[in-house]
Amino acid sequence: MRAILKRELSAYFTSPVGYVYLAAFWFFAGYFLFTGVLVNNSTSLTPVFEVLVTIVMILTPLLTMRLMSEDRRNRTDQALLTAPVSLGAIVAGKFLAAAAVYAAGISITLAFAAVLSAFGPVHWALVWGNYVALLLLGLAFISIGVFISSLTENQVVAAVGSFAAMLALFLLDALPSLISRPWLTAFVNGISFTKRYVPITNGILAPANLFFFASVAAAFLFLTTRTLEKRRWS
Repeated sequence: MRAILKRELSAYFTSPVGYVYLAAFWFFAGYFLFTGVLVNNSTSLTPVFEVLVTIVMILTPLLTMRLMSEDRRNRTDQALLTAPVSLGAIVAGKFLAAAAVYAAGISITLAFAAVLSAFGPVHWALVWGNYVALLLLGLAFISIGVFISSLTENQVVAAVGSFAAMLALFLLDALPSLISRPWLTAFVNGISFTKRYVPITNGILAPANLFFFASVAAAFLFLTTRTLEKRRWS
């Protein structure tokens, strides 16, 4: 797994993908820091965190679109699948590489908080709550993107498909008002990303919500492994 992780991390920064992702993420984070916080002489990063959810949804497909589809397009996937490494290690290495770049992107918010603390009080519990929430959300999104990337050799299709899946998960919140059956409403609320995400941003680290995001990530990584297994024997 370590070799796969190093290979994928290197690939992010021997191509423009890693630089474009970090530059775009930090640009938008800085822009909303200026317009939502500094202009108002505030030390609350809430306006930044609120908009970063959308930025994460838009930019995360950039990290995942090539992870599986590139090997398939270049016909190097069979060499990888027959290498002396488990399929789980291959998937985990690629997932962790994307997660590392993602974590580097959202870590700018901690730097913002550290700088703002020199000028006024910063509510660190909310900062850490939002950071953990973004991290968990991102890991779930990355796992979804890795799975979709494993289904196609076209990186554009992988990116668009990943974004559509992530957007659909957030649009689920509109369904309960349209559903009359209580059990179905309860089910939709139970799988709502927003309802799991918001309490964490407030510093409420309920085990059920943490387990939810971990389970989503694990489930899609498992599906990716099964997809590779099917391709290995096809």
